[in-house]
Amino acid sequence: MSSFTATAHATAIEAALAGNWERAHAMVQELDDPLACWVHAILHKIEGDAWNSRYWYSRAEGRRFDDFADPRAELHAALAATGKG
Repeated sequence: MSSFTATAHATAIEAALAGNWERAHAMVQELDDPLACWVHAILHKIEGDAWNSRYWYSRAEGRRFDDFADPRAELHAALAATGKG
């Protein structure tokens, strides 16, 4: 993953953690890789859209809807995966 991509992921995750779901969602939609799909899945989990969330998890290379009960903790795990957390 390039440093630009890692920064884009981290920025989207930080927006989500700050409660700016719309910004985070818009940013992650511009990316198409397993980490972006994972973040996208978490965002839809937060939104309460389990079906859409599960779709994005299916594209997130082994991540599953039930891996984390707390979406905020999962966002922190995703942030750590960027190397920025």
